[in-house]
Amino acid sequence: MKKVFSKIDELWNNKTLVVYLITAMLVALPLKHSIGSLTCIVFLLVSFFKSKKVNFSFPKVLVLPMLLYVLMFMSLIWTIDSKQTIKGLQKEILFLLIPLAFCGLPKINRNDVNKVCKWFSFAMVGFAVFYFLRAIVRFINSGNKDVFFYHELVTLELNAIYMSVFASLAMFFFLVKGKSIADKIAFLILVVFIFLLSSKNIIIVDLIMIIMYYSFFSAVSRKTKRKILLSVIILSISSVLFIKPVRDRFMIEFETIFVDGSLNKTTKENQGPIYNISLKQAWTQDRFQQNDFFPGAAFRLFQIRIFKEMLEEENIFFTGFGLDASQNKIKEKVKEHNLYPNYGEFNFHNEYIQIFSELGIFGFLIVVSMLFITIRKGILNKDFIHIAFSVTMIVLFLTESFLSRQRGIIFFIIFYSMLSIMSSSKETETEKSLNKNKF
Repeated sequence: MKKVFSKIDELWNNKTLVVYLITAMLVALPLKHSIGSLTCIVFLLVSFFKSKKVNFSFPKVLVLPMLLYVLMFMSLIWTIDSKQTIKGLQKEILFLLIPLAFCGLPKINRNDVNKVCKWFSFAMVGFAVFYFLRAIVRFINSGNKDVFFYHELVTLELNAIYMSVFASLAMFFFLVKGKSIADKIAFLILVVFIFLLSSKNIIIVDLIMIIMYYSFFSAVSRKTKRKILLSVIILSISSVLFIKPVRDRFMIEFETIFVDGSLNKTTKENQGPIYNISLKQAWTQDRFQQNDFFPGAAFRLFQIRIFKEMLEEENIFFTGFGLDASQNKIKEKVKEHNLYPNYGEFNFHNEYIQIFSELGIFGFLIVVSMLFITIRKGILNKDFIHIAFSVTMIVLFLTESFLSRQRGIIFFIIFYSMLSIMSSSKETETEKSLNKNKF
Protein backbone atom coordinates (compact mmCIF):
# COMPACT_ATOMS: atom_id res chain seq x y z
CA MET A 1 0.00 0.00 0.00
CA LYS A 2 2.89 2.34 0.73
CA LYS A 3 4.22 1.73 -2.79
CA VAL A 4 0.75 2.35 -4.26
CA PHE A 5 0.30 5.65 -2.40
CA SER A 6 3.85 6.65 -3.22
CA LYS A 7 3.13 6.05 -6.93
CA ILE A 8 -0.12 8.05 -6.69
CA ASP A 9 1.80 10.92 -5.09
CA GLU A 10 4.35 10.79 -7.88
CA LEU A 11 1.65 10.80 -10.58
CA TRP A 12 -0.12 13.67 -8.83
CA ASN A 13 2.99 15.80 -8.41
CA ASN A 14 4.06 15.40 -12.03
CA LYS A 15 0.43 16.12 -13.05
CA THR A 16 -0.03 12.84 -14.94
CA LEU A 17 -2.93 11.83 -12.67
CA VAL A 18 -4.46 15.32 -13.00
CA VAL A 19 -4.41 15.02 -16.80
CA TYR A 20 -5.93 11.51 -16.65
CA LEU A 21 -8.78 12.61 -14.39
CA ILE A 22 -9.66 15.71 -16.43
CA THR A 23 -9.53 13.70 -19.64
CA ALA A 24 -11.79 11.01 -18.16
CA MET A 25 -14.50 13.58 -17.40
CA LEU A 26 -14.38 14.96 -20.94
CA VAL A 27 -14.22 11.57 -22.68
CA ALA A 28 -17.29 10.44 -20.69
CA LEU A 29 -19.42 13.31 -22.05
CA PRO A 30 -21.15 11.29 -24.82
CA LEU A 31 -21.75 8.36 -22.46
CA LYS A 32 -24.57 7.84 -19.97
CA HIS A 33 -25.05 10.50 -17.29
CA SER A 34 -24.19 8.00 -14.54
CA ILE A 35 -20.73 7.45 -16.06
CA GLY A 36 -20.18 11.19 -16.39
CA SER A 37 -21.22 11.70 -12.78
CA LEU A 38 -18.90 8.94 -11.61
CA THR A 39 -15.85 10.46 -13.36
CA CYS A 40 -16.66 13.85 -11.78
CA ILE A 41 -16.96 12.30 -8.32
CA VAL A 42 -13.59 10.52 -8.68
CA PHE A 43 -11.94 13.75 -9.88
CA LEU A 44 -13.36 15.75 -7.00
CA LEU A 45 -12.50 13.18 -4.32
CA VAL A 46 -8.91 12.77 -5.51
CA SER A 47 -8.48 16.54 -6.00
CA PHE A 48 -9.73 17.49 -2.54
CA PHE A 49 -7.80 14.64 -0.91
CA LYS A 50 -4.52 15.50 -2.64
CA SER A 51 -4.76 19.30 -2.59
CA LYS A 52 -2.24 21.02 -0.35
CA LYS A 53 -2.29 24.42 1.30
CA VAL A 54 0.88 25.34 -0.58
CA ASN A 55 -0.83 24.87 -3.96
CA PHE A 56 -4.26 26.19 -2.99
CA SER A 57 -5.19 29.58 -4.46
CA PHE A 58 -8.32 31.42 -5.63
CA PRO A 59 -7.75 32.81 -9.15
CA LYS A 60 -10.31 35.53 -9.91
CA VAL A 61 -11.48 33.70 -13.03
CA LEU A 62 -12.56 30.72 -10.89
CA VAL A 63 -14.39 32.88 -8.36
CA LEU A 64 -16.97 33.86 -11.01
CA PRO A 65 -18.53 30.38 -11.56
CA MET A 66 -18.53 29.81 -7.80
CA LEU A 67 -20.24 33.17 -7.35
CA LEU A 68 -22.80 32.11 -9.96
CA TYR A 69 -23.62 29.02 -7.91
CA VAL A 70 -23.96 31.14 -4.76
CA LEU A 71 -26.53 33.24 -6.64
CA MET A 72 -28.31 30.06 -7.75
CA PHE A 73 -28.47 28.94 -4.12
CA MET A 74 -29.75 32.34 -3.00
CA SER A 75 -32.58 32.07 -5.53
CA LEU A 76 -34.19 29.57 -3.14
CA ILE A 77 -35.33 32.67 -1.24
CA TRP A 78 -37.47 34.04 -4.08
CA THR A 79 -38.05 31.08 -6.43
CA ILE A 80 -41.59 30.45 -7.67
CA ASP A 81 -40.91 26.69 -7.88
CA SER A 82 -38.79 25.47 -4.97
CA LYS A 83 -38.85 21.80 -6.06
CA GLN A 84 -37.34 22.59 -9.46
CA THR A 85 -34.80 24.96 -7.90
CA ILE A 86 -33.61 22.29 -5.46
CA LYS A 87 -33.24 19.82 -8.36
CA GLY A 88 -31.36 22.47 -10.32
CA LEU A 89 -28.97 23.12 -7.43
CA GLN A 90 -28.03 19.43 -7.36
CA LYS A 91 -27.22 19.50 -11.08
CA GLU A 92 -25.43 22.88 -11.07
CA ILE A 93 -23.27 22.06 -7.99
CA LEU A 94 -20.40 21.42 -10.43
CA PHE A 95 -20.17 25.20 -10.93
CA LEU A 96 -18.97 25.34 -7.34
CA LEU A 97 -17.06 22.08 -6.90
CA ILE A 98 -15.04 21.81 -10.13
CA PRO A 99 -13.56 25.36 -9.94
CA LEU A 100 -12.87 24.74 -6.24
CA ALA A 101 -11.03 21.54 -7.14
CA PHE A 102 -9.00 23.39 -9.79
CA CYS A 103 -7.93 25.86 -7.09
CA GLY A 104 -5.98 23.06 -5.39
CA LEU A 105 -4.43 21.39 -8.45
CA PRO A 106 -0.72 21.58 -9.26
CA LYS A 107 -0.16 24.44 -11.71
CA ILE A 108 -1.37 23.43 -15.20
CA ASN A 109 0.66 24.56 -18.19
CA ARG A 110 0.13 24.50 -21.95
CA ASN A 111 1.68 21.04 -22.32
CA ASP A 112 -0.80 19.59 -19.82
CA VAL A 113 -3.73 21.17 -21.64
CA ASN A 114 -2.44 19.86 -24.98
CA LYS A 115 -2.35 16.32 -23.56
CA VAL A 116 -5.95 16.61 -22.34
CA CYS A 117 -7.07 18.04 -25.70
CA LYS A 118 -5.20 15.34 -27.63
CA TRP A 119 -6.76 12.41 -25.77
CA PHE A 120 -10.18 14.07 -25.78
CA SER A 121 -9.91 14.68 -29.54
CA PHE A 122 -8.92 11.11 -30.39
CA ALA A 123 -11.78 9.88 -28.18
CA MET A 124 -14.21 12.04 -30.20
CA VAL A 125 -12.86 10.47 -33.40
CA GLY A 126 -13.55 7.06 -31.83
CA PHE A 127 -17.13 8.08 -31.05
CA ALA A 128 -17.56 9.40 -34.61
CA VAL A 129 -16.40 6.10 -36.11
CA PHE A 130 -18.70 4.19 -33.73
CA TYR A 131 -21.73 6.26 -34.76
CA PHE A 132 -20.83 5.88 -38.46
CA LEU A 133 -20.73 2.09 -38.10
CA ARG A 134 -23.91 2.10 -36.03
CA ALA A 135 -25.69 4.14 -38.73
CA ILE A 136 -24.50 1.77 -41.47
CA VAL A 137 -25.92 -1.24 -39.59
CA ARG A 138 -29.21 0.58 -38.99
CA PHE A 139 -29.38 1.60 -42.67
CA ILE A 140 -28.81 -2.01 -43.82
CA ASN A 141 -31.65 -3.16 -41.55
CA SER A 142 -34.12 -0.34 -42.30
CA GLY A 143 -33.09 1.31 -45.58
CA ASN A 144 -33.75 4.67 -43.93
CA LYS A 145 -31.16 7.32 -44.92
CA ASP A 146 -32.16 9.53 -41.99
CA VAL A 147 -30.08 7.34 -39.66
CA PHE A 148 -26.97 9.15 -40.99
CA PHE A 149 -28.14 12.62 -39.99
CA TYR A 150 -28.87 14.91 -37.03
CA HIS A 151 -30.31 13.34 -33.85
CA GLU A 152 -30.81 9.99 -35.62
CA LEU A 153 -27.04 9.66 -35.99
CA VAL A 154 -26.26 10.01 -32.27
CA THR A 155 -29.64 9.70 -30.48
CA LEU A 156 -31.91 12.49 -29.29
CA GLU A 157 -30.85 12.03 -25.67
CA LEU A 158 -27.20 12.73 -26.52
CA ASN A 159 -28.32 15.47 -28.91
CA ALA A 160 -26.68 16.27 -32.25
CA ILE A 161 -25.94 19.88 -31.25
CA TYR A 162 -24.04 18.90 -28.11
CA MET A 163 -22.08 16.23 -29.98
CA SER A 164 -21.30 18.81 -32.68
CA VAL A 165 -19.78 21.08 -30.04
CA PHE A 166 -17.59 18.28 -28.66
CA ALA A 167 -16.50 17.18 -32.15
CA SER A 168 -15.78 20.77 -33.20
CA LEU A 169 -13.28 21.43 -30.44
CA ALA A 170 -11.58 18.12 -31.26
CA MET A 171 -11.49 19.11 -34.93
CA PHE A 172 -9.81 22.42 -34.05
CA PHE A 173 -7.16 20.53 -32.09
CA PHE A 174 -6.23 18.49 -35.17
CA LEU A 175 -6.39 21.62 -37.31
CA VAL A 176 -3.81 23.36 -35.10
CA LYS A 177 -1.70 20.51 -33.72
CA GLY A 178 -2.18 17.75 -36.28
CA LYS A 179 0.97 16.98 -38.25
CA SER A 180 0.91 13.24 -38.93
CA ILE A 181 -1.23 11.41 -41.50
CA ALA A 182 -3.29 9.92 -38.64
CA ASP A 183 -4.04 13.44 -37.37
CA LYS A 184 -5.17 14.55 -40.83
CA ILE A 185 -7.40 11.51 -41.23
CA ALA A 186 -8.88 12.21 -37.78
CA PHE A 187 -9.54 15.82 -38.85
CA LEU A 188 -11.40 14.70 -41.99
CA ILE A 189 -13.47 12.15 -40.03
CA LEU A 190 -14.61 14.89 -37.64
CA VAL A 191 -15.38 17.30 -40.50
CA VAL A 192 -17.68 14.71 -42.10
CA PHE A 193 -19.20 13.87 -38.71
CA ILE A 194 -20.00 17.54 -37.99
CA PHE A 195 -21.67 18.00 -41.39
CA LEU A 196 -23.80 14.88 -40.91
CA LEU A 197 -24.86 16.10 -37.45
CA SER A 198 -26.34 19.05 -39.39
CA SER A 199 -26.19 21.70 -36.67
CA LYS A 200 -26.48 24.88 -38.71
CA ASN A 201 -24.90 27.22 -36.16
CA ILE A 202 -21.95 24.93 -35.44
CA ILE A 203 -21.26 24.40 -39.16
CA ILE A 204 -21.26 28.17 -39.77
CA VAL A 205 -19.10 28.91 -36.72
CA ASP A 206 -16.64 26.16 -37.66
CA LEU A 207 -16.36 27.48 -41.19
CA ILE A 208 -15.68 31.01 -39.93
CA MET A 209 -13.10 29.77 -37.40
CA ILE A 210 -11.26 27.69 -40.04
CA ILE A 211 -11.09 30.75 -42.31
CA MET A 212 -9.85 32.81 -39.35
CA TYR A 213 -7.19 30.21 -38.52
CA TYR A 214 -5.71 30.16 -42.02
CA SER A 215 -5.99 33.94 -42.30
CA PHE A 216 -4.29 34.91 -39.03
CA PHE A 217 -2.74 31.89 -37.24
CA SER A 218 -1.41 29.42 -39.80
CA ALA A 219 2.25 29.58 -40.82
CA VAL A 220 1.72 28.16 -44.33
CA SER A 221 2.41 30.26 -47.41
CA ARG A 222 -0.18 32.63 -48.87
CA LYS A 223 -0.61 30.47 -51.94
CA THR A 224 -1.30 27.40 -49.82
CA LYS A 225 -3.68 29.40 -47.61
CA ARG A 226 -5.71 30.46 -50.63
CA LYS A 227 -5.96 26.88 -51.91
CA ILE A 228 -7.04 25.58 -48.50
CA LEU A 229 -9.60 28.36 -47.95
CA LEU A 230 -11.03 27.87 -51.44
CA SER A 231 -11.29 24.12 -50.84
CA VAL A 232 -13.03 24.66 -47.48
CA ILE A 233 -15.56 27.07 -48.99
CA ILE A 234 -16.28 24.81 -51.99
CA LEU A 235 -16.64 21.75 -49.74
CA SER A 236 -19.00 23.60 -47.40
CA ILE A 237 -21.21 24.97 -50.18
CA SER A 238 -21.27 21.59 -51.96
CA SER A 239 -22.27 19.81 -48.76
CA VAL A 240 -25.15 22.21 -48.14
CA LEU A 241 -26.32 22.01 -51.75
CA PHE A 242 -26.02 18.28 -52.40
CA ILE A 243 -26.64 16.58 -49.04
CA LYS A 244 -30.43 16.74 -48.87
CA PRO A 245 -31.04 16.56 -45.07
CA VAL A 246 -28.41 19.25 -44.49
CA ARG A 247 -29.79 21.36 -47.35
CA ASP A 248 -33.35 21.04 -46.05
CA ARG A 249 -32.33 22.26 -42.59
CA PHE A 250 -30.67 25.35 -44.06
CA MET A 251 -33.37 26.05 -46.67
CA ILE A 252 -36.27 26.05 -44.21
CA GLU A 253 -34.50 28.78 -42.23
CA PHE A 254 -33.80 30.92 -45.31
CA GLU A 255 -37.36 30.44 -46.57
CA THR A 256 -38.98 31.52 -43.31
CA ILE A 257 -36.95 34.74 -43.22
CA PHE A 258 -38.87 36.05 -46.23
CA VAL A 259 -42.10 34.02 -46.55
CA ASP A 260 -44.98 34.02 -44.06
CA GLY A 261 -46.85 30.75 -43.51
CA SER A 262 -45.10 28.66 -46.17
CA LEU A 263 -46.22 25.03 -46.43
CA ASN A 264 -43.98 22.61 -44.54
CA LYS A 265 -42.65 20.15 -47.15
CA THR A 266 -41.87 17.45 -44.59
CA THR A 267 -45.56 16.84 -43.88
CA LYS A 268 -46.28 13.10 -43.79
CA GLU A 269 -49.07 11.31 -45.62
CA ASN A 270 -52.50 11.30 -43.94
CA GLN A 271 -51.45 14.42 -42.03
CA GLY A 272 -53.08 17.79 -42.48
CA PRO A 273 -51.11 20.74 -43.86
CA ILE A 274 -48.52 22.30 -41.54
CA TYR A 275 -47.39 25.89 -42.06
CA ASN A 276 -43.97 27.32 -41.28
CA ILE A 277 -43.95 30.44 -39.12
CA SER A 278 -41.68 33.22 -40.39
CA LEU A 279 -39.46 35.42 -38.23
CA LYS A 280 -41.89 38.32 -38.69
CA GLN A 281 -44.86 36.21 -37.57
CA ALA A 282 -42.93 34.83 -34.57
CA TRP A 283 -42.24 38.37 -33.36
CA THR A 284 -45.56 40.11 -34.12
CA GLN A 285 -48.42 37.62 -34.48
CA ASP A 286 -50.58 37.43 -31.36
CA ARG A 287 -52.38 34.11 -31.86
CA PHE A 288 -51.25 30.99 -33.70
CA GLN A 289 -52.90 27.84 -35.00
CA GLN A 290 -52.27 24.30 -33.72
CA ASN A 291 -50.83 23.31 -37.13
CA ASP A 292 -48.27 26.14 -37.16
CA PHE A 293 -44.64 24.98 -37.12
CA PHE A 294 -41.78 27.05 -35.73
CA PRO A 295 -38.42 26.40 -37.46
CA GLY A 296 -35.35 26.83 -35.26
CA ALA A 297 -34.70 30.55 -35.78
CA ALA A 298 -38.40 31.48 -35.60
CA PHE A 299 -38.92 29.53 -32.38
CA ARG A 300 -35.89 31.11 -30.74
CA LEU A 301 -37.11 34.55 -31.76
CA PHE A 302 -40.51 33.74 -30.26
CA GLN A 303 -38.74 32.73 -27.02
CA ILE A 304 -36.98 36.11 -26.94
CA ARG A 305 -40.33 37.77 -27.48
CA ILE A 306 -42.05 36.01 -24.60
CA PHE A 307 -39.09 36.75 -22.33
CA LYS A 308 -39.51 40.43 -23.21
CA GLU A 309 -43.20 40.11 -22.29
CA MET A 310 -42.26 38.48 -18.99
CA LEU A 311 -39.87 41.33 -18.17
CA GLU A 312 -42.68 43.82 -18.79
CA GLU A 313 -45.31 41.87 -16.85
CA GLU A 314 -43.30 40.35 -13.98
CA ASN A 315 -40.92 41.87 -11.43
CA ILE A 316 -37.93 39.70 -12.39
CA PHE A 317 -35.23 42.14 -13.58
CA PHE A 318 -33.08 41.84 -10.46
CA THR A 319 -34.02 38.35 -9.21
CA GLY A 320 -35.52 36.26 -12.00
CA PHE A 321 -38.01 33.47 -11.26
CA GLY A 322 -35.44 31.30 -9.47
CA LEU A 323 -33.10 28.57 -10.76
CA ASP A 324 -34.93 26.20 -13.15
CA ALA A 325 -38.23 27.87 -12.22
CA SER A 326 -39.12 29.54 -15.54
CA GLN A 327 -40.65 26.55 -17.36
CA ASN A 328 -44.19 27.02 -16.05
CA LYS A 329 -44.08 30.65 -17.17
CA ILE A 330 -43.07 29.50 -20.65
CA LYS A 331 -46.03 27.08 -20.68
CA GLU A 332 -48.36 29.92 -19.72
CA LYS A 333 -47.08 32.01 -22.63
CA VAL A 334 -47.42 29.11 -25.07
CA LYS A 335 -51.05 28.70 -23.96
CA GLU A 336 -51.67 32.46 -24.12
CA HIS A 337 -50.49 32.61 -27.75
CA ASN A 338 -52.26 29.35 -28.67
CA LEU A 339 -49.18 27.39 -29.75
CA TYR A 340 -49.20 23.62 -29.98
CA PRO A 341 -48.89 22.56 -26.27
CA ASN A 342 -45.66 20.57 -26.78
CA TYR A 343 -43.79 23.83 -27.40
CA GLY A 344 -44.27 24.53 -23.70
CA GLU A 345 -41.88 21.68 -22.87
CA PHE A 346 -38.92 23.51 -24.43
CA ASN A 347 -36.79 25.89 -22.40
CA PHE A 348 -35.67 29.28 -23.75
CA HIS A 349 -32.97 27.73 -25.98
CA ASN A 350 -30.86 30.79 -25.23
CA GLU A 351 -28.44 30.66 -22.29
CA TYR A 352 -28.34 34.43 -21.84
CA ILE A 353 -32.12 34.64 -21.56
CA GLN A 354 -32.33 31.42 -19.53
CA ILE A 355 -29.97 32.82 -16.89
CA PHE A 356 -31.59 36.28 -16.94
CA SER A 357 -35.08 34.80 -16.51
CA GLU A 358 -33.96 32.63 -13.57
CA LEU A 359 -31.29 34.71 -11.79
CA GLY A 360 -31.93 38.25 -13.02
CA ILE A 361 -29.44 40.81 -14.28
CA PHE A 362 -26.67 39.74 -11.86
CA GLY A 363 -26.64 36.13 -13.10
CA PHE A 364 -26.61 37.41 -16.67
CA LEU A 365 -23.64 39.70 -15.97
CA ILE A 366 -21.65 36.90 -14.32
CA VAL A 367 -22.08 34.62 -17.35
CA VAL A 368 -21.16 37.43 -19.77
CA SER A 369 -18.11 38.27 -17.63
CA MET A 370 -16.95 34.64 -17.75
CA LEU A 371 -17.21 34.61 -21.55
CA PHE A 372 -15.41 37.96 -21.84
CA ILE A 373 -12.56 36.83 -19.58
CA THR A 374 -12.02 33.53 -21.37
CA ILE A 375 -11.97 34.99 -24.89
CA ARG A 376 -9.74 37.87 -23.74
CA LYS A 377 -7.17 35.44 -22.36
CA GLY A 378 -7.31 33.35 -25.53
CA ILE A 379 -6.64 36.43 -27.66
CA LEU A 380 -3.83 37.69 -25.39
CA ASN A 381 -2.15 34.25 -25.48
CA LYS A 382 -2.79 33.90 -29.22
CA ASP A 383 -4.17 30.46 -28.42
CA PHE A 384 -6.46 29.44 -31.28
CA ILE A 385 -8.03 26.48 -29.47
CA HIS A 386 -8.89 28.74 -26.53
CA ILE A 387 -10.36 31.33 -28.92
CA ALA A 388 -12.33 28.64 -30.77
CA PHE A 389 -13.79 27.35 -27.49
CA SER A 390 -14.77 30.88 -26.42
CA VAL A 391 -16.33 31.88 -29.75
CA THR A 392 -18.26 28.60 -29.94
CA MET A 393 -19.68 29.15 -26.45
CA ILE A 394 -20.57 32.80 -27.11
CA VAL A 395 -22.50 31.88 -30.28
CA LEU A 396 -23.96 28.63 -28.93
CA PHE A 397 -25.40 30.45 -25.91
CA LEU A 398 -27.54 32.43 -28.35
CA THR A 399 -29.34 29.30 -29.54
CA GLU A 400 -29.05 26.76 -26.70
CA SER A 401 -29.54 26.74 -22.93
CA PHE A 402 -26.25 24.87 -22.81
CA LEU A 403 -25.73 25.13 -19.05
CA SER A 404 -29.10 23.56 -18.27
CA ARG A 405 -27.84 20.06 -19.06
CA GLN A 406 -25.16 18.04 -17.27
CA ARG A 407 -23.09 17.52 -20.42
CA GLY A 408 -23.07 21.22 -21.16
CA ILE A 409 -22.13 22.12 -17.59
CA ILE A 410 -19.21 19.66 -17.44
CA PHE A 411 -17.85 20.60 -20.88
CA PHE A 412 -18.05 24.34 -20.25
CA ILE A 413 -16.76 24.49 -16.69
CA ILE A 414 -13.82 22.13 -17.30
CA PHE A 415 -12.55 23.92 -20.40
CA TYR A 416 -13.28 27.33 -18.87
CA SER A 417 -11.36 26.47 -15.69
CA MET A 418 -8.50 24.64 -17.40
CA LEU A 419 -7.87 27.23 -20.12
CA SER A 420 -8.35 30.21 -17.81
CA ILE A 421 -5.76 29.15 -15.23
CA MET A 422 -3.32 27.64 -17.73
CA SER A 423 0.18 29.08 -17.53
CA SER A 424 2.31 29.36 -20.65
CA SER A 425 5.43 27.26 -21.20
CA LYS A 426 7.59 30.36 -20.78
CA GLU A 427 6.02 31.09 -17.39
CA THR A 428 6.69 27.51 -16.28
CA GLU A 429 10.34 27.68 -17.36
CA THR A 430 10.78 30.96 -15.47
CA GLU A 431 9.30 29.44 -12.31
CA LYS A 432 11.67 26.46 -12.56
CA SER A 433 14.72 28.71 -12.86
CA LEU A 434 13.55 30.81 -9.89
CA ASN A 435 13.07 27.69 -7.76
CA LYS A 436 16.59 26.50 -8.66
CA ASN A 437 18.04 29.89 -7.66
CA LYS A 438 16.32 29.64 -4.25
CA PHE A 439 18.28 26.52 -3.44
